[in-house]
Amino acid sequence: MSHMLTQRGRPHLVLERSRIAERWRTERWDGLRFQFPNWSVRLPNFPLPHADPDGFATSSEIVDFIMGYAAFIAAPIRCGVSVMAIRRTGESGFIAQTPDGQIEAENVVVATGPYQRPVIPSLFADNARIFQVHSGRYRNPDQLPSGAVLVVGSGASGAQICEELLRSGRRVYLSIGRHTRLPRRYRGKDLVWWLNAMGFDQTSVHGPGRSKPLITGAFGGNTIDFRRFAAEGVTLLGRILAVHDDEVDLAPDLAKRLAYGDGSYAFFLDKADAHVLRHGLEMPEEPAARAVLPDPPCLVEPLAHFNLRAAGIGAVIWATRLGKNAAVNRAKRAGAGRRRFVAQIGSRMILERAEGAAEHLRERE
Repeated sequence: MSHMLTQRGRPHLVLERSRIAERWRTERWDGLRFQFPNWSVRLPNFPLPHADPDGFATSSEIVDFIMGYAAFIAAPIRCGVSVMAIRRTGESGFIAQTPDGQIEAENVVVATGPYQRPVIPSLFADNARIFQVHSGRYRNPDQLPSGAVLVVGSGASGAQICEELLRSGRRVYLSIGRHTRLPRRYRGKDLVWWLNAMGFDQTSVHGPGRSKPLITGAFGGNTIDFRRFAAEGVTLLGRILAVHDDEVDLAPDLAKRLAYGDGSYAFFLDKADAHVLRHGLEMPEEPAARAVLPDPPCLVEPLAHFNLRAAGIGAVIWATRLGKNAAVNRAKRAGAGRRRFVAQIGSRMILERAEGAAEHLRERE
């Protein structure tokens, strides 16, 4: 946004409550890798510097990238300035209230993203023995007490953290929710190439309800397959319904959740194959991508309930969605009905456009 405003000669000011790329500095775990390959990561006139085009950037590399871009465009940024409130001022603009005083502007762009607040359900609130942390505050396996770990949430964060814990030697239980499984690579090309080739990187999304796909850049990038997780020792669980002391009740929906993910995966492969045929592309077939591992015992006979203490679980990681930031809602209401007010949901929308591809494929059928 700052780059585009500068190109148009529009004077502006960018306020940052902490540091540039703060969330990449403090709200990402140590082993996180960016979900898209290095060759595809770029901002206007500024590609990500890299030595391996097919590699996946670390959090620190993304921080350096964003810092470098801010310097490249000479963005007029004031760091350490929190906007506490925005209100109208007559008919011509707005006033932003900060701890250091007021800032007047004719237009306001909210580029924070509305979903910023980690939400930890109260299911385990009465169990003081259990260590709980949201994925945004998780750092590495050493942060957790000894013993098995329950990961709640099967999105990209939950899947990556689950695999990291498993590789560290932890016993892992994974509560599966609705998910959209897509291939990391297919027929010699990365998923991002396919999204671009089929035009789905330009598809809009609507809100947080859309199921985002399971893609990962961790450990070199691979296709996430929960059956493989189970074969390597992860116990797959249905959705958590209730908790009574150490007793956990589970929904009988594990098979349904996996079937939905597998269906999305197969559907995407079908669309990719159709794209190859339609355009006469010379790309090697990949029948191994459609191979399905046998159902693991935890799927054949899914648990209806289990005991945390008996399972040796001492920690729960909530890899669940973020809650809405109330301040963003207030800012949007302040500009309701005003043509001068612009509400931008932030750069994450660019990623979510690509991440919504499989759902939009279904809707187009």
